[in-house]
Amino acid sequence: MINKLFTKATLIRTLSSVLLLAVALFTLIMGGNILFVTMFVVSLIGQFELYRVISRQKSLVGILGYMACIGYYLLLLLEMQEFAMLLMIVFLMVIMAAYVFTFPGYKAGEICYIFFGFFYVAVMMSYVYQIRELPNGICLVFLVFLSSWICDTCAYLVGVTIGKHKLAPKLSPNKSIEGSVGGIVGAALLGALYGFVFRGYLSEAFLNPLVGCAIVCGIGAVISQIGDLAASGIKRNYSVKDYGHLIPGHGGIMDRFDSVIFVAPAIYFLTIFIR
Repeated sequence: MINKLFTKATLIRTLSSVLLLAVALFTLIMGGNILFVTMFVVSLIGQFELYRVISRQKSLVGILGYMACIGYYLLLLLEMQEFAMLLMIVFLMVIMAAYVFTFPGYKAGEICYIFFGFFYVAVMMSYVYQIRELPNGICLVFLVFLSSWICDTCAYLVGVTIGKHKLAPKLSPNKSIEGSVGGIVGAALLGALYGFVFRGYLSEAFLNPLVGCAIVCGIGAVISQIGDLAASGIKRNYSVKDYGHLIPGHGGIMDRFDSVIFVAPAIYFLTIFIR
């Protein structure tokens, strides 16, 4: 057991996790342009990794996908989010035009995947930045990572300890129902603790910060696991092990942020509707 803890792969994974956590803390605390640029770059890399799965990262429609990402983040920077839907409609029309006028250069499924990649990665990931821009956003944004990364850790620990029943054997054979429940409970409990500790800063967001954060993190943990399994499903559909190799020991951006992508928009709206 001890030898397994000190293998080269484990040490590399641990060191990269510590570095990733440090970068995440720095950018989330600083917020503003630093977080904006970080999420923009992360979104572009994530799109590249996703498009590479279908070998369309350098194609015409792939380039259009990156341009849509740039345009979307430009709207966020200019505080013109109301035009985001217009951008999505125009982007869909443009890539459908590319599909028509280059036929049969692309399959319909590839065109759908390009649009999906833009929305799934760029749009949903941007909600980390949008949460940070909310009143008391510096406290609210950490709920995203309590719901995703803490859920992953708790689910792993509980699953390894008492996990017996498979959660989704065809998608992720190592995940168990017991681990899933442990992840949800762990995220909710740590959310409650977080709400208690920072209750003075969260009183404007929640009438009862302890209960509010517990509910948000519990729901977020459920969504986090769906996001994780969804990303695993895409990899299995295209027979790839990892989306990339950017983060040593973890894979690519999409491998590490797959649950964050799902959780960020959920937390954004939960913090608005749950009082």
